Amino acid sequence: MEKYQIVVCDHIHEAGLEMLKNDDQVDYVFAADIDKTELLDVIKTADVAITRSSTDVDEKFIAAAKNLKAIVRAGVGVDNVDIEGCSKEGIIVMNVPTANTIAAVELTMTHMLSCMRMFPYSHDHLKNQRIWKREKWYGHELKGKKLGVIGFGNIGSRVAIRAKAFEMDIIAYDPYINASKVTDLGMEYTENFDDILACDIITIHTPKNQETLNMIDKEEIAKMKDGVVLVNCARGGLYNEEALYDGLKSGKVRFAGIDVFIKEPATDHPLLDLDNIVVSPHLGANTFESQYNIGTQAAQQAIEAAKGIAYPHAMNLPIDESKIPSFVKPFLEMGQKIGFLASQINKAPIVSVKVSGDGEITEYLDSLATFATVGAMAETTGDTVNYVNAEFIAEQRGIKIEVEKTDVKTPYKNLITVKLTTEKRAVSISATIFEGGVQRIVDFDGFEVDVAPKGNMIIFKNTDVPGVIGKVGTILANNNVNISDFRLGRNNKSEALAVILVDSDVSDATLNELAALEACISVKAARL
Repeated sequence: MEKYQIVVCDHIHEAGLEMLKNDDQVDYVFAADIDKTELLDVIKTADVAITRSSTDVDEKFIAAAKNLKAIVRAGVGVDNVDIEGCSKEGIIVMNVPTANTIAAVELTMTHMLSCMRMFPYSHDHLKNQRIWKREKWYGHELKGKKLGVIGFGNIGSRVAIRAKAFEMDIIAYDPYINASKVTDLGMEYTENFDDILACDIITIHTPKNQETLNMIDKEEIAKMKDGVVLVNCARGGLYNEEALYDGLKSGKVRFAGIDVFIKEPATDHPLLDLDNIVVSPHLGANTFESQYNIGTQAAQQAIEAAKGIAYPHAMNLPIDESKIPSFVKPFLEMGQKIGFLASQINKAPIVSVKVSGDGEITEYLDSLATFATVGAMAETTGDTVNYVNAEFIAEQRGIKIEVEKTDVKTPYKNLITVKLTTEKRAVSISATIFEGGVQRIVDFDGFEVDVAPKGNMIIFKNTDVPGVIGKVGTILANNNVNISDFRLGRNNKSEALAVILVDSDVSDATLNELAALEACISVKAARL
């Protein structure tokens, strides 16, 4: 009987280890306690490796694991895994994204209640200082308070349901879901972020990406009501930590509950000096139940991957370049990239993703559609969308995936187009790859352009009248935004579209100035 070697590189729950031990087709190797240099020798013959945060799946690891088919990251985050490097070697990377959902939900409620009743401080007063002073510890009730929930996915929605049981008024902000997901629960849905900022308590449950980093900064805190309570048990950096410190110090923010920090361990963080904050050392997954779930799910995924049965929650798609023409892989990557770009400039619940093509690449439209869909949904699902489950997640969300082979004559040997339709509008982006692997966006909503798909972008559409380019340049200069490239397209409707590559992020204030120009039809910022 053929046996598959599975190496456990880090500690997981004993129940997961038992699953591996009891499978007669698995040669189980426990290597969690050995030196990481010695581990490189152990994994040479491994078919599958199970890792956690203690093992870096880096260049050395990948080079040593010459027989590796798959890696299971026992947890949600994959920051310590070189996914691109694994893909190049045909190694599938999987994670366990939902095993700690309830643990994170309940920790959020713990922080919320602790902030409202100052429980850790009253506990310390009695337990450690042996002071009985009831009058010092008047708190606030959750009942009747308005809770703003940013991000209404697996965790945010469950927090909202539990908060409703406390008779709170719930308002949710998530531009990537259908409003009915919120309203069907008897809660309020908003597209206006200022509605969230007006709440008594705000909790955030989004992936960490370019859009959500510093989502709550000093400008947002300034708009909040005096005495607001902020909770973050999701990702460090979603609240700007300096702005949060200033808000807590001034009393604008009455209390905060924080489980995550930008840099961890955060044992000397300035926030720890304040006496109106409840903190915990990234405990979102730290329950016995979630560790059991993580361990058993990781073991099951490793067994299925070793046997070639399935690759649940795969983060990448290994491509056997010996079986496809060499030109295909860059187009797959390009499809994902322009799907991601389209989602940034057309933020709303997705209705459909349509991929069309011209040339030899049309033989691979189904694969292109998968990559484009992963890109289009990446902003809204974080780590949960991958090449294996993209179609399933799209179906769950009512998103239609279409492919079409076109017969339109173009000057390009191969051309792909991704059309992303949302509840608000449709965006179409076409791209090609020239000799030497040069990637170019060549059409943007019917405007012919020639743009490298990389870096920070401003997409500015305007009525085609004199003086617009100068005014745009002046606004960017006044805001210290340097232009690295400026590409302009025009149509037969007296409209123009500029795709402007810049050297830095573009603030909302800068975008608002551009939008205020009389000739402006629309303006969006994006980053690839």
